[in-house]
Amino acid sequence: MILDKFNLAGKVAIVTGASRGLGAGMAIGLAEAGADLVVVASSTRLQETVDKIKVLGRRCLGIQADLIDTKVIPQIIDATLKEYGRIDILINCAGIIRRAPAIEFSEKDWDDVIQINQKATFFMCQAAAKEMVKQKKGKIINIASLLSFQGGIIVPSYTASKSAVAGLTKALANEWAPLGINVNAIAPGYMATEMTEALQKSAERAPAILARIPTGRWGTPEDMKGLAVFLASDAAEYLQGQVIAVDGGWLGR
Repeated sequence: MILDKFNLAGKVAIVTGASRGLGAGMAIGLAEAGADLVVVASSTRLQETVDKIKVLGRRCLGIQADLIDTKVIPQIIDATLKEYGRIDILINCAGIIRRAPAIEFSEKDWDDVIQINQKATFFMCQAAAKEMVKQKKGKIINIASLLSFQGGIIVPSYTASKSAVAGLTKALANEWAPLGINVNAIAPGYMATEMTEALQKSAERAPAILARIPTGRWGTPEDMKGLAVFLASDAAEYLQGQVIAVDGGWLGR
């Protein structure tokens, strides 16, 4: 039966950036579909996500780590294997944004964003894939952005990093599809999270953004769950290298 293919029971998923917002929403969505979780974030609020997943009756290991230092990646993989013995799913949601006009943008703000959004994403993919290859099966889901397709304003490093995530997703899918690993990406549109609080409160930009969204509202973490579960499941076996927008129709306008 087709619905059986969406069932994630017995699967082990790592979700980075899972202390709040989209990462927490997707982690909880995978747990609702039956997966056991390893959730990673630099914030102490990560425990809130762990508690919500355990209430669902799923196992969950929380790892507080800052991916700006890629040396923590082997530790995350080792802890997952020690706890569960396998890695079936990886969602790379950890990300930061810095806002300033490009002509004033600092080197530190550039480097920090690229380090987490782009470099850490690649090395998390690589580390997880080394284990997935042994199983001849795995699902990797990267979190791209509308700005993987568009330029945006006053976010040059974020746009560059999310454009890179889209390209990286396609490149890894090309290499790893023959090894049984599916690599795809979700590109969220304007989402009502803490990361976008300033935009939501902007008297100038918030109305303009809302007017451009055909659905007539900002997205929420709940809107990410269905696609995340699909891409993590056996129902997505033939999907490779896709960057799928969850944007309320923004890109089609």
